[in-house]
Amino acid sequence: MASQAAELARRLARDAEAVCRRYLSNGRRQGRYWVVGDVANTPGRSLFVRLTGPESGKGAAGKWTDAATGEHGDLLDLIALSMALDHFSDVLHEARTFLSLPRIGPTYDCRARRPPAPIGSPESARRLFAASRPICGTIAAAYLRNRGITAFHETTALRFHPRCYYRPHADAATEVWPALIAAVTDLAGTITGAHRTWLDPSGEDKASVDTPRRAMGHLLGHGVRCGTAADVMAAGEGIETMLSLRSVLPRLPMLAALSANHLAAILLPATLRRLYIARDHDPAGDFAVAALTERAHSAGIEALTLSPALGDFNEDLRHLGIDELRAVLRAQLVPEDVQRFLHAMHVAAPA
Repeated sequence: MASQAAELARRLARDAEAVCRRYLSNGRRQGRYWVVGDVANTPGRSLFVRLTGPESGKGAAGKWTDAATGEHGDLLDLIALSMALDHFSDVLHEARTFLSLPRIGPTYDCRARRPPAPIGSPESARRLFAASRPICGTIAAAYLRNRGITAFHETTALRFHPRCYYRPHADAATEVWPALIAAVTDLAGTITGAHRTWLDPSGEDKASVDTPRRAMGHLLGHGVRCGTAADVMAAGEGIETMLSLRSVLPRLPMLAALSANHLAAILLPATLRRLYIARDHDPAGDFAVAALTERAHSAGIEALTLSPALGDFNEDLRHLGIDELRAVLRAQLVPEDVQRFLHAMHVAAPA
């Protein structure tokens, strides 16, 4: 298959401008390059595709680079990313279709492809997550940084999709936006759902849609996890809330339940001995804390509340700063956990 891919990439490069006009139609030619915003076909000037040059080596035709993210690749990569294709065989099939080449073998038989997953199902969530890519160097990472979040270690549950479908309501036309994708998993690590945060292509804020956050799949009892819980963990509602806590508690395993009602119902690991509950300052948050505290105590687990100085811990991080957030948390942790988690060296993976 590698030799097939190399030959297809060479054929695509021979007609690179036609490839760009098909898959990056919002761009335009500028000299020897096709220029567009990104692989999601956003208007702009960050991504450059070389239209002329040798078949291989430096300056080869068909090679592209996104100056904003550092992403790069050939035209097969571009087709895969622009169409959000999660199986390499589908990428090869799409390339052969573009080049008007015959299908070869059962791999390219559309009848052999998986049937569509039911909308909103766990299987649909798993396919969406598989079709996404790590957040390093993406709009999703830029969005989180704009929220003050730079601690990206142990965040394999977070990924980025450049062209995630969004429909305002059942009768509306489907839109396409970049999105932060979060895997919802059970205690065994099986993906049961996914959470989508649609983003503005600039990465500066959420997308300008009515409901920029939506979840799918089976959520009750589960959550978005950072780290593996053993005897101590923290749980809260929002993904950004829990990522903000990880800025100063980088080694404390955490779970985002995605809503107050789901926080009250999370399943607790059998090994857990102490649970920190990150509280939001609102009536729903108070209810979730009370309900989860009662459940934890019934299971013989010590439950302690972490309260932000402002509305939530992301507000604390953005408006008070990391040092003040550290001070807010220090007063609320058990002394041994101050030594174990708060004094741990901060680790931030590049993103």
